[in-house]
Amino acid sequence: MPLRQDVAEHEHDGETDDTVRRCALTRMRLPKEDLIRFVLAPSGEIVPDLKERLPGRGVWVTADRGLVAEAAKRNVFARALKAQAKVPAGLADQVDRLLADAALGALALANKAGEVVFGTAKVEEAIGKGKVAALIHASDAAEDGCRKLDGKFRAGARGETPAPVRVFSADELGLASGKTNVIHAALIQGGAAAKFLASASRAERYRKGTAAFDQPIGSDTDKE
Repeated sequence: MPLRQDVAEHEHDGETDDTVRRCALTRMRLPKEDLIRFVLAPSGEIVPDLKERLPGRGVWVTADRGLVAEAAKRNVFARALKAQAKVPAGLADQVDRLLADAALGALALANKAGEVVFGTAKVEEAIGKGKVAALIHASDAAEDGCRKLDGKFRAGARGETPAPVRVFSADELGLASGKTNVIHAALIQGGAAAKFLASASRAERYRKGTAAFDQPIGSDTDKE
């Protein structure tokens, strides 16, 4: 069933940059990848649109778990849409789960493409061959093991190395990879690995909050 179209008019208001939107809560303009789009379902309920494909006028909120929770509490969606809007309980948690699922799904695809290796020994071997794009550590991994692998990665890399992905638990990584007790992994350079990194970065920024963002780009017009 299509989403409501009665609030679907685009509001250009002189906006020329299609990569920037304004947060309905903070009123600050940010790159689209730093926000979450929400739309109004036929039931009158607010739903997240992570892929930014659902019809209807979008309401954008900074991709920060705390800010999404605040937006839900204050129901800024109704004000932005100029329509009644029901906010489901646990909306911020729902977004968190969707972002995590998207990233873990991307990890599963990278694994199928042969662009991930698991286990300390295989990670060290990949580092030695200079094939590693980034490291993955379980959020519940021991600090000592993480430091050792991070140090080896930096020592063998040419130039700066990306920060390790450390947002998912060992159980989550295990479910995505079909393996057990996944503590450390390495992404091998490739398209599927790059897609996972982008998805994981978005999930991590959401959980860490606005401190993970760059400076906002001004603060003027709205756009759907």
